Amino acid sequence: MDDFLRLSATTARFTYGAPRAFAFGDDARLLWFLRTTGPTDPFDSLWVLDTATGAESRLADPRELCPEPGPLPVAERRLRQRIRLVAAGIGSYALSGDGLRAVFALYGRLFEVAADGGAPKEIPAAGPAMDPRPNADGSRTAYVADDALYVAPGGRVSPDDGARWGVAEFAAAEELHRARGHWWSPDGVTLLAARVDEAALQRRYFTDPAHPELPAEDFAYPVAGGPNADVQLWVLGTGEGASASEGGAAEGTRVRLDWDAATYPYVSDAGWESAEEILLTVQDRLQQTVLLLSADPATGRTRELSRTTHPQWVDPLVPGTPARLADGRMLTAADTPGGAARALAVDGELLTGDGIQVRRVAGVHEDRLLIEAALRDPSEQQVLLLDPATGELTPVADGPGVHTVSASAGTLLLTSADADGVRRLVRTADGRELVPADLSEPMPYRVVPILERVTEHGIPTALVLPRDHVPGRRLPVLMDSYGGPCAQDVSAEPRRWQARQWWADQGFAVVTVDNRGTANVSPAHTHAMYRGFSDVTLDDQVAALHALAARHGDLDLGRVGVRGWSYGGYLAAMAVLRRPDVFHAAAAGAPPTDFRYYDTAYTERYLGLPQDHPEVYERDSLIADAPGLSRPLLLITGLADDNVHPSHTLRLSQALTDAGRPHQLLALPGVTHMLPGGNREKLMALELEFFRRELA
Repeated sequence: MDDFLRLSATTARFTYGAPRAFAFGDDARLLWFLRTTGPTDPFDSLWVLDTATGAESRLADPRELCPEPGPLPVAERRLRQRIRLVAAGIGSYALSGDGLRAVFALYGRLFEVAADGGAPKEIPAAGPAMDPRPNADGSRTAYVADDALYVAPGGRVSPDDGARWGVAEFAAAEELHRARGHWWSPDGVTLLAARVDEAALQRRYFTDPAHPELPAEDFAYPVAGGPNADVQLWVLGTGEGASASEGGAAEGTRVRLDWDAATYPYVSDAGWESAEEILLTVQDRLQQTVLLLSADPATGRTRELSRTTHPQWVDPLVPGTPARLADGRMLTAADTPGGAARALAVDGELLTGDGIQVRRVAGVHEDRLLIEAALRDPSEQQVLLLDPATGELTPVADGPGVHTVSASAGTLLLTSADADGVRRLVRTADGRELVPADLSEPMPYRVVPILERVTEHGIPTALVLPRDHVPGRRLPVLMDSYGGPCAQDVSAEPRRWQARQWWADQGFAVVTVDNRGTANVSPAHTHAMYRGFSDVTLDDQVAALHALAARHGDLDLGRVGVRGWSYGGYLAAMAVLRRPDVFHAAAAGAPPTDFRYYDTAYTERYLGLPQDHPEVYERDSLIADAPGLSRPLLLITGLADDNVHPSHTLRLSQALTDAGRPHQLLALPGVTHMLPGGNREKLMALELEFFRRELA
């Protein structure tokens, strides 16, 4: 392994030592965050920055609390897969309402710690625990153990009815951006809890071929066209001060929230608006209608506040919406006419127009909405203040790059990322500026990709050349794209270009394309993929490659490789199977080769139900293309992948074998859909050998 790959592996792609997971507390006097102690330390500790003094304090060190850590609870391990959390140690935490104390899970044990002194204290738990949440004053903590919901002090509050309580089901956590399943009421006495019944779902199994003595592991998986989990929301009285009876729930009320769950089975958001109101967002199965509902926690009755419809699908919610403004009006996300922009609306009336792509509402600052949005190129993002009365925009951070923000009580945390790195700045309400310490390894490359919009569709592209490139020297091309919906590759965020610069320095012109269907360009750009994964993705990749080659004569279209992971792996395999005239070798990692075997919420959103549109699923499946393989293909899969199950890769490999088509298969025992611990870099070294051989 060369120096860059070794450095990337040992620093977790230059993230160890960088602060993350920020949260303000105590009216912005405190800024909580997670950070390891340096660029090669993989264990996140819990820290707090006192914005009054500028002092940082480490409040909890996982190695001191658990010198001999055990395995993660299975439910937490799977949740970490859903939210792509790879950090060891303290992976996440939750604050009390006043922000003075935090609770966190550590290898199945629970701890709480106060910001103003004292060692962390262990919270007695009923079993291997996960997802702890303190109530408003921090006096009680809700958590999940063995699929039941508990409070401490107290006991079990969910009934023993065979369902999973207090957790997010697979579809919500993986595809709907809802990773939690329980919420405290403002008074800290009552819990809103999800009840998840997965009895109707198919089971999927894993075995570890390297350890045949171990039993198989199984889990419930919602396969496209099949049943989903039955999800209900209940208001549970916690019987404050009461203990749970044997096998039952603590004393208290139970009220089920009542909506048409048969028509709107997906719960994509939920939470308490006040002691008298719960807001929840529900969607129909094809995600063409999204309802914002107000629920009465005392009776469970709901009423509709807003309805958003789209003939294809309603894009995922803009984070921070829906929200009720100070004057009682409702802020929601909407598309402008024609799908030119993702916008904000107040009581259904558009507040922003085509000139701005809104990506997040971060809160309220100086009586205006604080938003993240793209004003210029989709590769960038600005922080702006938006007047909800007039629509007037005021820049807060609008230089080149990607800017994000968090806010509390007049204090801002601004993060700016560009070719020069990532910088964080705390700007207090009284005008002072503080910089949280970043202990990460500096990124070795300063990469300024050549960004261009090409074809009649204005497709965003990026080109990275070797640092020592001499104009006139022809270069083999390496296509390195994801290409799938709800994702963006062509961005000014610098970490994503480090590996691509390494690939370029090995002698490639690296091309990245955000074909139609990808995110953050416009709703129309994204929706162009509707019921057409394969055709739109591949056509745009080919057209963009040819457009770039016409502008940059050093791209050798006689030597074109393509690599990718997940949907990018699907794209790579499809490229050599269907367009061998353009693509000459492919490395396809974790490809979903047949979407009839992928999950409901993702697949049906874009392709419809397989029983209603079998021709769409057949067209987008790669299995029937196997006999036509004429180019080198390296297939890679992790045998513990619970997102794109290894059966996807193995089915394609079997079809290729049955057709007598040579190919390479790399199956990785114990590896999941993520590639932590240096696995990504080890694969890059193997892929480099493959492409050098096949594109020589």
